[in-house]
Amino acid sequence: MDGMSLTGRTALVTGGAGGIGRAICADLASLGARVVVADLDLPAAEKLAGEVGGVAHRVDLADPADIDRFTAEAGPADVLVHNAGVSVVEPFTTSDPAHWDLMWKINLRAPMQLTRALLPGMTDRGWGRLVFVSSDGARAGSGGEGAYAATKAGLFGLAKTLAREAARGGVTSNVVCPGPTDTPMVQAVAERHPGLLDKLARQIPLRRIGRPDDVAGLVAFLCTDRAGYITGQTVSVSGGITMH
Repeated sequence: MDGMSLTGRTALVTGGAGGIGRAICADLASLGARVVVADLDLPAAEKLAGEVGGVAHRVDLADPADIDRFTAEAGPADVLVHNAGVSVVEPFTTSDPAHWDLMWKINLRAPMQLTRALLPGMTDRGWGRLVFVSSDGARAGSGGEGAYAATKAGLFGLAKTLAREAARGGVTSNVVCPGPTDTPMVQAVAERHPGLLDKLARQIPLRRIGRPDDVAGLVAFLCTDRAGYITGQTVSVSGGITMH
């Protein structure tokens, strides 16, 4: 299919060694991109990079100084997928402000810092793709995830503003919002709440929780020339549990 190749492009994916991140890296590599797998878990990132013919970098997204080091070492990117995220589930009125700070740093501040570093190169070259992986919990609310939803919702305003500011530089900026998806983070929550995943699946019109590939396919498409007229948009991948 014309317009679907990413040959000659470099794609940087944060949280690339995680559940959704792995699927995104694999799909981008299958389209020909040179994938930079960025993750706190360097051995897992190196293993995946070897599988997809990419390169691995360790980065602590909670540390602004480490992000500066990483961007200097990794070099320019044509595609930037902000996939990394962290969630602490707790009622808001008894939540720990230290957890707020952690989620703010990783979920929102890090994407801002990385984009600020890499976007000028995209506009100078006249082509670029920004994809922010948020959450349907940020669109519709999610019990026990007030701070998480707030930080992920911040990506909406950032992505739309960048869509306006970078459009004349040939750069698009969009948000993808996974619904309940079978990832290690969700499995960890499910272990503490038996029966949660079955309960969620019964509420979803398609009667299953999402798979990482469901999200990765949309992310990869938004990174291609075929999606070159799509910018400033927020799209849910939720099996219909949320409809906008």
